[in-house]
Amino acid sequence: MFLWDSSDKQTPVTPETALVGRDAPVLPSPAPHAVLGTDILAEPGPDQEVLYLASGCFWGAEKLAWELGADATAVGYMGGFTPNPMYEEVCTGKTGHAETVRVLYTPSRLPTERLLQAFFESHDPTSLNRQGGDIGTQYRSAIFPTTPQQEELAGRMIEAYQEVLENNGFGKIVTEVRSALETTPFYPAEDRHQQYLYKNPNGYQCHARTGMACPLPGSGPVATVE
Repeated sequence: MFLWDSSDKQTPVTPETALVGRDAPVLPSPAPHAVLGTDILAEPGPDQEVLYLASGCFWGAEKLAWELGADATAVGYMGGFTPNPMYEEVCTGKTGHAETVRVLYTPSRLPTERLLQAFFESHDPTSLNRQGGDIGTQYRSAIFPTTPQQEELAGRMIEAYQEVLENNGFGKIVTEVRSALETTPFYPAEDRHQQYLYKNPNGYQCHARTGMACPLPGSGPVATVE
């Protein structure tokens, strides 16, 4: 990932202190998904939903989503203040954004609880503003649901996973859950970041995680994450 010489990347910014940004998007003409061939910013159809997930470096998080069976994925920036930020700006910690994956999916094929289970198991949700060696508010853990049902399910799964983690010596889950309607828009990242690990198979992936399985609603723990 981009390295920025700053000792203040974990301090949240405000609308007044955030970088100015720009009116024009940094991805004006998104290419089709390099793996799925779909429109990466397609609006959901009648049987589809969109869920925004932030779990550290968005390169590996996006790959996980398309491998799970998402209909389309896109990486970008969300939850901050700077309009249409560039990647290098986000890396300063001065935009307020989290690296986020937009997941378009069909719940009948990829249930929301399975998507959230993979989200929790693929990073350390007890780590504040960092994942492994990736440090800064851009790497914070966050869920931006687009429906009340998604938000309610996220809350129930956090409660269940918290019990598992506490019983195994981990701390409090710090995952932010905020409706996508109550935060700033999702700004797509530059083309070079879209499906990055398909374009760069040996590229960097953050593997910070607890190793603890996240229970699905109404069931016990599932297979332990390796």
